[in-house]
Amino acid sequence: MSQKDIDIFLNNLWAEFGLSENTVKAYRTDLIQYSVWLNKNNSNISKASSADISRYLAERMGSGVSARSSARFISSLKRFYGYALREGKVTEDPTGLIDSPKLGRPLPTTLTENDVELLLLAPNIRSPIGYRDRTMLELLYASGLRVSELVGLRLEQINFKQGLVRVTGKGNKDRLVPVGEEALHWLLRFIEEKRMDILGGKQTDYVFPTTRGSGMTRQAFWYLIKRYAQQAGINKALSPHTLRHAFATHLLNHGADLRVVQLLLGHSDLSTTQIYTHVAKERLKDIHEKFHPRG
Repeated sequence: MSQKDIDIFLNNLWAEFGLSENTVKAYRTDLIQYSVWLNKNNSNISKASSADISRYLAERMGSGVSARSSARFISSLKRFYGYALREGKVTEDPTGLIDSPKLGRPLPTTLTENDVELLLLAPNIRSPIGYRDRTMLELLYASGLRVSELVGLRLEQINFKQGLVRVTGKGNKDRLVPVGEEALHWLLRFIEEKRMDILGGKQTDYVFPTTRGSGMTRQAFWYLIKRYAQQAGINKALSPHTLRHAFATHLLNHGADLRVVQLLLGHSDLSTTQIYTHVAKERLKDIHEKFHPRG
């Protein structure tokens, strides 16, 4: 097979699967580099065996190439040989016995307790909108709600006497989430004093309305968090679940039971919650390295 065969494969790949231009470019680079390596080792992409692929992978890993890059290379190679087999360019697929390297689940980016304090102080609470935003941040950090649960929250879901919020999470599962006194204080004052200033006479049962009288979108709230993080000088790769991550991690750092955190987050599987134990451990390691005299 030639460079032309690779180009035809890549064109078909883009047309059939709608992969991004960057992904197709990465596949092209992977296949060309592999072809060059095979030529240097007296072989070619048509005759390569699984042993050739294993040797090439070993060399890549030895030179410091990440497991993620190697996984992408194997993916491109499996697709290429699948195409070549269908087109009759090869008689067998040498990638059949090749497994992709296991990728560790990335740890979620979280905020320190000081980061959270700075973020909470960022909105200008002298304005009704700023007060609303501060209340949303307080509630999100106090409860670990998903962003979709927060922006979709209705007045009847809050029980001020018991300090609970009732939400419907993934799989239409209801759960009761306790809210601390601080967040309840912000919620009560917002609803009683600031909420109607935002609505301007409009009617809605959304707890956190926009000036149009509708509920806020997840995207709009995410833009708010990014803006306030920038104002607070927090230079981290944040996600829409950043405060949810901080809620879980800080609970575990202060000794909360993992199963309690699972219930609060609404996770059906404990393994989903266990990622936060790794975050907590990483934080402890950082503290040890920073402050221990032999760290």
